[in-house]
Amino acid sequence: MIFRIFRKELLDTLRDRRTLMTMLVIPLLAFPIIINVFVEISKSFEESADAKMMKVGIVGDHNKNYIKQLEKIPAAVGPKKIVVFKDSLTLRKAIEADQIELGLIIPANENNLRENQQTITINWLLDASEVGRPERAALYGSSLQANADAQRLQTLGLRAEQIKPLANNTINCASDKKMLGQLAGGILPYMFIAFGFIGCMYPAIDLFTGEKERGTLETLLTVPVARWKILIGKMLVVVSSGMLAASCSLIGLFISIEFLDLSENQEILKVIHGILTPYFIGSLLALLLPLVIFFAGVMIPIAIYAKSFKEAQSIITPLNIVMVLPAMVGFFPGIELNLNTAFIPVVNVVLATKELVAGTLSWLYFAGVFSVMCLLATLAIVLSYRQFGKESNILS
Repeated sequence: MIFRIFRKELLDTLRDRRTLMTMLVIPLLAFPIIINVFVEISKSFEESADAKMMKVGIVGDHNKNYIKQLEKIPAAVGPKKIVVFKDSLTLRKAIEADQIELGLIIPANENNLRENQQTITINWLLDASEVGRPERAALYGSSLQANADAQRLQTLGLRAEQIKPLANNTINCASDKKMLGQLAGGILPYMFIAFGFIGCMYPAIDLFTGEKERGTLETLLTVPVARWKILIGKMLVVVSSGMLAASCSLIGLFISIEFLDLSENQEILKVIHGILTPYFIGSLLALLLPLVIFFAGVMIPIAIYAKSFKEAQSIITPLNIVMVLPAMVGFFPGIELNLNTAFIPVVNVVLATKELVAGTLSWLYFAGVFSVMCLLATLAIVLSYRQFGKESNILS
């Protein structure tokens, strides 16, 4: 009987275009669109920043040595035009008015500092909110510094090795998979959880509040079937919708990776393919299942209590923020899965998914997170059953 109710409600749900959009179309297209748009915008900004003509202001004609050094910097670094200003105040005003992009101030006692073999501090003025300007200033500055170092060494009759007895080199022992897990492990669970919640929302409202509005829920309850069987049959549809939406977002991720141009990053592509294994997908779905049941168990009592579709939607939509907001924990560095975070709902799933991507999730923590979410899912089902059993909620 539960299966019959499930099949009947699922067919009705699949006839709703709005539900199909939230369950299939949007999750399937979200990752490809987001990733491709992000990549194209990033490329566009980088290319435009590299090709943009930078007006570099410098104070005083007496700094001809620095002007010549700047002019000798290869055009591959980026096109530039040197503009001479009479004082630093005029230079600063020109930058604030966006008349020039970079400003270079050389100390007035630069000759004395150089002759006395002291450190010369040059100051770069720029608007750091503009894309490409800090990077261009750093490139120009490093070129000037390299020239100054070479001249100082030549004056002293030394080689670079003679004044650098020690060199530090950092070797990253983390695997590419672990690094990718730390970088991308935050966005993936966030997207899965968000789509899992949205996938549950419309079916939950339609199968309970919608039927109350249409007057078909009372008729259904007159059938000689236990009320809990009706609830479970409907809840299975809500859970299936949420899992389908989350699964479609995973498929969308795979499609976006396959069709994205990563020819220059074969190692990253190899690592991503190594992550998207049956073990990873099965473990991820196992973590998401009790979470989606928990979402359904929270939404259904609200949908039963609400008197209209609009009222249910107005209550559940803000709940989306409350439920999905903890998923942003995955973006914060330093927060790891431990005995404390394993008992925090939603957060534990995010951190477990992050470690699953990195390949560092232990079976102990996996079992702990799964058990905690199963307990919460059970409590949510009990809450739904109690609300569904109240005649005042059904007949209101």
